Amino acid sequence: MALRSTSPLDGSTLSVFREWNGYKLREALDAVEQGTAEWRDLPLAGRAERLSQLAGLLRSDSAELSRLITFEMGKLRSESLQEVEDCARLCEHLARTAGDYLGHEQLADSAGHRVLLERPPLGILLAITPRYAPFWLVFRVAMPALLAGNGVVLKHAGAVTQCALAIDELLREGLGASDTFRALQISAAQVPSVIAAPMVSAVSFCGSGRAGREVAALAGEEGKKVTLHLGGSDPFIILDDADLERAVPAAFAARFANAGQRAAAAKRFIVAEQLADDFVERLLAPVESELIYGDPMHEETRFAPLASHELRDRLHRQVSGSRTQGARVVTGCMPGEPPGAFYQGSILDHVSPGMPAYDEELFGPVAAIIRVTDEAEAIAIANHAPIGIGASVWSGDTERALRVGRALRCGQVYINAPVAEDPAIPTGGVGPSGFGRLLGGPGCREFTGTKSLIFG
Repeated sequence: MALRSTSPLDGSTLSVFREWNGYKLREALDAVEQGTAEWRDLPLAGRAERLSQLAGLLRSDSAELSRLITFEMGKLRSESLQEVEDCARLCEHLARTAGDYLGHEQLADSAGHRVLLERPPLGILLAITPRYAPFWLVFRVAMPALLAGNGVVLKHAGAVTQCALAIDELLREGLGASDTFRALQISAAQVPSVIAAPMVSAVSFCGSGRAGREVAALAGEEGKKVTLHLGGSDPFIILDDADLERAVPAAFAARFANAGQRAAAAKRFIVAEQLADDFVERLLAPVESELIYGDPMHEETRFAPLASHELRDRLHRQVSGSRTQGARVVTGCMPGEPPGAFYQGSILDHVSPGMPAYDEELFGPVAAIIRVTDEAEAIAIANHAPIGIGASVWSGDTERALRVGRALRCGQVYINAPVAEDPAIPTGGVGPSGFGRLLGGPGCREFTGTKSLIFG
């Protein structure tokens, strides 16, 4: 068997890597077990300093790393550069806040005895990540886990194996600990054996709901901690008093960045009927003028292909099904010219219940417009989707927006701002979108235990 990556631009094979056999996999896990024991013994301040060094290495190698991201995943070169910079900023943030997030906490028991609360690492984390942000999705789970003293083994998407190996090499140099992190060249069929391995203590999964539930079941059978970060159908709510001058540019970026390939991207635009025509007209202008697709390696290209032809074809089936049921095409809604995995920047208006664009996650550059009559209907429609990571609420009345935000079932709500991922803010979903948190203090402590030392 082989791990194969295919160019989103022309469908050509970029790389083929042989999958590891069972012996090679066990050898790698044993090495990480030994390396993790040494890494754990390094003081927290020392691990933080290694992350600072890694940030510098990311920046010095950003040209080559971003080229690799674009080459293998298809992201715009400017977006790939930003992804590398985001990873560097995360490392710097964790280095600065290590003591706040992971330092000892002083407590007292009911009798007044002194209690020292510590957060020891769990051991070795298996991180399973998809391809659509091949560096960031690894760093946001691996860096907090490493800072806490864990080791990490990575099962990345086979389509971005070159990125996985580049991260492996980067961390070996930047952390100065050769066997604390290892990218595993394995298939999905080999994942159960890694979860069952005695040295693996926890699992973090990011990807589809079906695969995530399978991983969670396997981890549960082994009695190991698991976190899931699955899909989202995030609402972008425009109330009737929203400022469209601010909301429309944010909506455009929230939907079409990375060609719409983000779990936390804005996918459903729930718009007050009074503003809907104006909102659609304003959004149409940049969609038609700026989303001109081309080779993502070229700096002048403004719109990249999807990560695979399979993603593009699934998206088009969802759009076509919605059109058949009465959704109106404002622009786009068709695949781009072959051979690339392009999909036109699209706006689909008058989306209603029963349509794929209403009931399912659209993973790609399609803005689904859902018109509502009032605030209560906006909340009900936003909460209709069982999957929820983040939401964005726009209103001229901050208290009103806050009231709406508190009524939404999701992990985070942005008021008059698009959903984003910041190193200091925990992120994660609710319900079928998963459980556990990444980033911020909660994310940093996710793969630690709690040990109480009580002084009599």
